[in-house]
Formats: sequence, structure tokens, C-alpha cells
Amino acid sequence: MKSTSFTFYTFLLALCLFSLPFASQAGAEDYPAGDAAAGAKVFKKCKSCHIVGAGAKNRVGPHLNNIIGRAVGNVDGFKYSKGLMAFAADNPVWTESLLDAYLLNPRQVIKGGRMAFVGLRKEKDRHNVIAYLKEASAE
Repeated sequence: MKSTSFTFYTFLLALCLFSLPFASQAGAEDYPAGDAAAGAKVFKKCKSCHIVGAGAKNRVGPHLNNIIGRAVGNVDGFKYSKGLMAFAADNPVWTESLLDAYLLNPRQVIKGGRMAFVGLRKEKDRHNVIAYLKEASAE
């Protein structure tokens, strides 16, 4: 009986030690890389309402600097819709995947939001725009 429990605990210890290197990766989001240069071209559709990069300020929509990892509905000086603030209660931070879903169909993701943009239907365009937003935020 003792050797069985010893074997069981040895197995558990080995399992824990084996899984340690993977534990730090569990919180990381696995999101496809995009082409920032191609994303800059697609972002031209967004420029009438949003700016990103050095000196970016709010327009009709908030600036998009450092949007990945930023709290939803949290740009100083921008008045967000009630729909977006309700959305922020359940989705506190913009992740790449969340932004991707929003860019696909903004009105479906945020009910009662003010963004009039119909969305980016091509997955590759969304990946590219997100890559551009990350790169331009660092400028």
C-alpha cells in the first residue's frame, strides 16, 4: 500500500514539474501576427475618426495609442456611449482577440455603441490593422 501511494505522489510531483514551463504561457494570448505596413493602408478607413501615433488626440472617436492591454472606455477626455461603458463592465481590457471581434462587426459586439463603421470583413485586414496599431503606438 505504501509503495502505491509513493508512486502516486511521485507521479503528481513529476506532472507538476513538467507543467511549470507551460503555466506562464497560459495567460498569453495566441493571436496571429499581421503586417503593420499593410495595416497602415487599411487604417486609412479609420482615420476620419481615430488617430494613432505620436501626438494622437481624440477626434470623433478616441485615440488608439496602446489600445491593446488598455482598459475599455478609459481614454481621458473622451465621452463614451452608455453601450460601450456597459460593455466595459464585462470586458475590462482590450485584447487582440476582443479588438478583432469588434473590428469585424462593431454594432454587434457593442450594443448601443456610437461607432458607425460597418467593420472589416477580411480577417487578414483585421490582423494587419491590429499589427499597425501596436507598431504605431510605439512611435
